[in-house]
Amino acid sequence: MLHLSRLTSLALTIALVLGAPLAFADEAAEPTTAATTKAPLPLDELRTFAEVMDRIKAAYVEPVDDKTLLENAIKGMLSNLDPHSAYLGPEDFAELQESTSGEFGGLGIEVGAEDGIIKVVSPIDDTPASKAGIQAGDLIVKINGQPTRGHTMTEAVDKMRGKVGQKITLTLVRDGGNPFDVTLTRATITVKSVKSQLLESGYGYIRITQFQVKTGDEVAKALAKLRKDNGKKLNGIVLDLRNNPGGVLQSAVEVVDHFITKGLIVYTKGRIANSELRFSATGNDLSENVPLAVLINGGSASASEIVAGALQDQKRGVLMGTTSFGKGSVQTVLPLNNERALKITTALYYTPNGRSIQAQGIAPDIEVRQAKITNEQENEYFKEADLQGHLGNGNGGADQPTGSGPKAKPMPQDDDYQLAQALSLLKGLSITRNR
Repeated sequence: MLHLSRLTSLALTIALVLGAPLAFADEAAEPTTAATTKAPLPLDELRTFAEVMDRIKAAYVEPVDDKTLLENAIKGMLSNLDPHSAYLGPEDFAELQESTSGEFGGLGIEVGAEDGIIKVVSPIDDTPASKAGIQAGDLIVKINGQPTRGHTMTEAVDKMRGKVGQKITLTLVRDGGNPFDVTLTRATITVKSVKSQLLESGYGYIRITQFQVKTGDEVAKALAKLRKDNGKKLNGIVLDLRNNPGGVLQSAVEVVDHFITKGLIVYTKGRIANSELRFSATGNDLSENVPLAVLINGGSASASEIVAGALQDQKRGVLMGTTSFGKGSVQTVLPLNNERALKITTALYYTPNGRSIQAQGIAPDIEVRQAKITNEQENEYFKEADLQGHLGNGNGGADQPTGSGPKAKPMPQDDDYQLAQALSLLKGLSITRNR
């Protein structure tokens, strides 16, 4: 058994960790202060913990020092709380800070845990993962031939990280099918948070790939550029949140604020005082209240669900696609004094109407599953313009015999069924408004 002085020191260490101050938020949280624990530490459990440490040190096949055992104990404490809580070592902590700024190394996959198996929440646009065809919902059953079952999510993520340029093979299972391998090359992931363009005259498209610190500002610039490129007020906007794994809460709030003039955006509830947060619109609607279609799917998680839920509750836009991921919890980072940190779940967030999204997700107003549309073979009809000596139409235009005529330039929506349906909806809303 450990001596009492060692047991007391261990208890003091645990108490200090639990009472550490919170600094900044990951995925959906704000700076706050943690309340120190007031409940007495359970001495019987601490004695058991100390005895386990001593027996491991004495009987384990290889020597293990106290530092390693304590670090493993802390990892176990966090990983067994929920899939999103974790102990962050120096490298993990640094990478978390990098990811919120938009540049980091890896494969470009947001992952979670489901029944002990690593599951892809979302591939990030323009990364090795998305280019290799990895999809939201894929199960990662092996990494370089080693099974992931039995490993924590943090351990699996560590295995997927490595030097830029190195190859890695993931074994995936999709929709209950047979396992298949995908080989990727690790790269420096530079995520462009916001992309925008005119789909056609009068209709704008804004895609948010991830909510970073500057995403709110980038959406504001995208709205201004779309108006300028269109030359006048838009008839409608598609806001694409598909496969968006989330990010910074404040940025999600700013994005919603660009589309509404008043009302609640999101609020959070937790056990500590400063986890009770409420965010409301400031009245600065940069979208000019044009019709809005919002695309979501099973890869839309966390902060993207905040945006979708707020716009749905405020009746500001029509949600289309499929039900979102269902991550309605708030993770907060508690830095320690040795370049390490704890990431723990501190609250749940709620939509303006009081809905918790946790493990349920946001259901679209109109369900539209992704599909590919192919034209059926049409009979080549014999038309008036094919008749020899036919009369002209007097309109000054060239006659159009069968199979002739100008071909439109392919647009993004031509290969994206969900986007095409969103654009069709906006056109219908525009016609209705203008009557």
